[in-house]
Amino acid sequence: MMKFVAIDSETANQYRNSACSLAAVTVEGTQVKREAYSLIKPPIMKFDEQNIRIHGIRPEQVVNKQTFDQLWERIYDHLVGNVVIAHFAVFDIGVLRSTLQTYHLQQPVFKYACTVEISRKVWPELPNHKLDTVGHYLGATFQHHQALDDARVCARIATAAAEKVGANSMEELVKMLGLRLKSF
Repeated sequence: MMKFVAIDSETANQYRNSACSLAAVTVEGTQVKREAYSLIKPPIMKFDEQNIRIHGIRPEQVVNKQTFDQLWERIYDHLVGNVVIAHFAVFDIGVLRSTLQTYHLQQPVFKYACTVEISRKVWPELPNHKLDTVGHYLGATFQHHQALDDARVCARIATAAAEKVGANSMEELVKMLGLRLKSF
């Protein structure tokens, strides 16, 4: 059975520990079982204009929000023991690692996969494998760089890829595509 958690994050500036929003979408079978989204106050309230242009999150929107360490217990429960996926996982996994280090938080144990890698194998004919390109190809309507929307599309990419190749689990999907789950 397909069971995974799709995540997406946005950052306030070029530093990976500057998460200002985070979303997680838990999928079991073909159903979304749980969604979570939060704006986050980064450890340093420095927002780059380029980042604001990308995701639209401004400092005044997060100044009174919880910091990552205050949310960690709820986030941890989404991730631990699950397969986690992200579109361009190197970014989102890097944000998670860096933020955990900043706050000296316990690292969860999980495996992860990248839906960019998956989409390249399943839909090689696409002009590129950016989230908006693959999402639109699959018929998704969403606000790109809004973390919850992006996590939903990431989940849709994984389920559509599994359906296309006949995989019954994330483990089977990556194996069928010649990829591997990585350890966090």
